[in-house]
Amino acid sequence: MTVTAALPSPRWPEDALRLNAVCPYYTMFPLDFPLQQLAAHPETTRVLDPFCGRGTTLYAARLAELPSVGIDINPVAVAIAQAKLIRVTPGAVVRLARQILGGGMQGEVPEGEFWQWCYERETLRELVTLREALLGMTTPTAAMLRAILLGILHGPRNKNLPSYLSNQMPRTYASKPAYAVKFWKKHGMEPVRVPALEVIERRAKRLLDAAPLPHGGRVYLGDSVETLNSLRQRFDLVVTSPPYYGMRTYVADQWLRSWFLGGPADVPYGTQGQIARQPNQEAFIQALAEVWAATARRCRRGARLAIRFGALPSARTDPEKLLLTSLKEAKAGWIVKEVRQAGTPPKRTRQAEQFGKAGSAVDEIDVVAELIGLPR
Repeated sequence: MTVTAALPSPRWPEDALRLNAVCPYYTMFPLDFPLQQLAAHPETTRVLDPFCGRGTTLYAARLAELPSVGIDINPVAVAIAQAKLIRVTPGAVVRLARQILGGGMQGEVPEGEFWQWCYERETLRELVTLREALLGMTTPTAAMLRAILLGILHGPRNKNLPSYLSNQMPRTYASKPAYAVKFWKKHGMEPVRVPALEVIERRAKRLLDAAPLPHGGRVYLGDSVETLNSLRQRFDLVVTSPPYYGMRTYVADQWLRSWFLGGPADVPYGTQGQIARQPNQEAFIQALAEVWAATARRCRRGARLAIRFGALPSARTDPEKLLLTSLKEAKAGWIVKEVRQAGTPPKRTRQAEQFGKAGSAVDEIDVVAELIGLPR
């Protein structure tokens, strides 16, 4: 095992990278990480991410002209990641949005103080209409429009043309209703009219005009182990970042986007299905080990597994020890080849600044392992 510095990342034109930012996601890792791994392993033929989140690994595979598979248990993550594998024109997205909005208002508008303060009345009606129509659509164009809407659903207010539909909010997570209303009232920030179609048109053009060609792949919604056991593809590169121990707020932090995908119009606080819900570190290690074992069963001999991992400041864990123990407990043939410091996530990438001070971050690590044997 060696300890090294992070590798330099290949450079791509800015226009080709924009689709990766279709919807900011609080737990995202930078595109540089999977691009570095792909550059280091040019023999790769198919890429896997069993904790795909918003699909950054999948988009890196697209840039490298490779097929990929992603798995996540969060419907919001899956909806965002699916857009990373799609190619549609900006015009097609705008036409679908115009068709939906031109068909008359539909759907039930949520009631309550939060909704009155978060969106201007007509903007909310448009948003509800788009939500209602898209719930029953599965076409690539609908999937892209859905992801674009998730990305403009909430965010900061601009001085010039609006980029988001909501009153002042963070881009990457939805503040809780009581806190948000208190903030808006304190600062006298009433919602303004934002025509949904205009924002969709600007965003679609920016994201899709120079999007790279897709190269196949799929995103699965579900438990990683169960999904991996059902797959038939073989992979030779796995790039992923599992949830940090103690992170239990994925669903609650994305509650507004969950609503847009058909969820309730309030904050769900459950952690059902989340790997980080484990009651202690030993159980968490075992849950991770099961994923690494299932991953190995879907990989070719000599496959590489690259993991970025860290810790919550409040969890009081040693992320390197925890991760290395989980790989050992998997008993799947993974041999650790490299451990390197990834550094501290830059504050600006976490987008937690709109309502207040973001919490401190812990240095992350990158671990690279090789599959030297195939598990039974």
